[in-house]
Amino acid sequence: MKRFILGVVTAALLSFPAMATDLGNLNEAERDAFQAEVRAYLLQNPEVLMEAFAILEGRQAEAEALAQQSAVAENQAALFNSAFDHVGGNLDGDVVIVEFIDYRCSFCRRAHPEVAELVDTDGNIRIITKEFPILGEQSMLASRFALATRLALGGEAYEQMGDGLMAMRSDVTELALARLAADLGLDSGAIFAAMDDPLVQASIDTNYALAQRLGITGTPSFVFGDQLVQGYVPLANMQDIVAILRETAE
Repeated sequence: MKRFILGVVTAALLSFPAMATDLGNLNEAERDAFQAEVRAYLLQNPEVLMEAFAILEGRQAEAEALAQQSAVAENQAALFNSAFDHVGGNLDGDVVIVEFIDYRCSFCRRAHPEVAELVDTDGNIRIITKEFPILGEQSMLASRFALATRLALGGEAYEQMGDGLMAMRSDVTELALARLAADLGLDSGAIFAAMDDPLVQASIDTNYALAQRLGITGTPSFVFGDQLVQGYVPLANMQDIVAILRETAE
């Protein structure tokens, strides 16, 4: 805020070059007069404040984007080559998307079918799913069950379970998860046994640490190529991002 005020004062000074060249040597009366001039200037030209805010927000957004790109570049291996994560879509796809998910997140549920449609209709996207349960104990239980499904029964079963968990509207309890597994034709006993495997919690802990390094605080969060996008992204916007990534890669 101090920098913002300084910028506004600087703009005002442009209208008073004589004062601008010797501001540090103003006596008290001159300083009072100057402050009155600045106040009058801003009252007469309130659009200056809006312009200054817009410039400030633009610079902050640019700095944040550059910082995120740098963080993505520094964490390439953890993002794209972690053995913990499920990889779906076209394993040789020319565009890679990473999604941080929480099964209890309403926006993740909204995004889930659209991400699936993007991957299915495009045919050349590799999608990496990172379990990031941040909405309480039920989120954690759901993620651990999903990871245990992958560990015990493989990637196809994991995708089935992920679809089921995203569609689940009841509380996440062990009984509800056992019923879901049965509905999907999956062996719940094998899944529950795998939940105690250290790899399950290690996967989640690794994603927590990665999210912290990237500044991710919510779900869904996406990495499209070298771009981090936090929050729900509509299908049409995802398609545009993918098209831009392909254009820039040519």
